[in-house]
Amino acid sequence: KIPLPDLLTELQDRTQLTRRSLVDVLQRSGRLDDFKVNPQQFIDLAAQYINRYKQHAIVDGIRYTRLMDTKGVAHVWAQELFETTELLGYLNTLQVNKSVYESVLYDSEIERSFADALEKNESVKLYVKLPSWFKIPTPLGSYNPDWAVVIAHDGQEQLYFVVETKGSLVALDLRTGESDKIDCGAKHFEALAVGEHPARYAMVKNLDDLLGLHV
Repeated sequence: KIPLPDLLTELQDRTQLTRRSLVDVLQRSGRLDDFKVNPQQFIDLAAQYINRYKQHAIVDGIRYTRLMDTKGVAHVWAQELFETTELLGYLNTLQVNKSVYESVLYDSEIERSFADALEKNESVKLYVKLPSWFKIPTPLGSYNPDWAVVIAHDGQEQLYFVVETKGSLVALDLRTGESDKIDCGAKHFEALAVGEHPARYAMVKNLDDLLGLHV
């Protein structure tokens, strides 16, 4: 006899699913009895998990297509964009020689260690901490990779876009939705993989992991 919230209406507003789909999800969950125990928490958690798996469904089916302009030329990022972007920040900066900037702005000790390792390794020819305007569009929002790195191996140069330099690469350790954006980014660069040595997309913890991709 305790008045309960309108479960279907609440979830429909938060997930944009049809009432029929929500009934199916709730019945299959086997957790409807929990709704009576704590209605608001049940609604909050149900909406959170439904939306999370909606994201996964989008990522699983996403495809990118490499487009040309009217002259059949693929667009690339111009060096001038990096040259005209100011490096802002006075505390977390590292003086470097191999980057397109004179200093690298880092957000954590992991990034600082990564930049230091890039600077000292002879195989690394050029790198840059990618600026905030360098974004990969995904259905879940734009995503900004951390680094672009050029590595020489057996007389050939390979460009990598390094997605994350985090202490943990376990998907559940990443911020909500971030691992899904990374998956979209991987498919984005797969679509751009043309030529003999196309740019590669890498998710690594340190420079050794990145160099190990040559093996």
